[in-house]
Amino acid sequence: MIHNRIREYRARFDLKQEDLAARVGVRRETIGNLEKGRYNPSLVLAWRIAKVFGVTIEEVFTVEEDA
Repeated sequence: MIHNRIREYRARFDLKQEDLAARVGVRRETIGNLEKGRYNPSLVLAWRIAKVFGVTIEEVFTVEEDA
């Protein structure tokens, strides 16, 4: 399962879901679904999100191995 820290980074940068969505080229609902763990991003989308925050993909997204 992929976990993310998008909400945390958005708060640091004072961005609304709509703002982040516009910067990475997706709908606001996509950002909401990512934050809730309902959707796993493509590699390109993960890279775009990390780039907005100026961090690596690994700082935003982590993978939890199945037991």
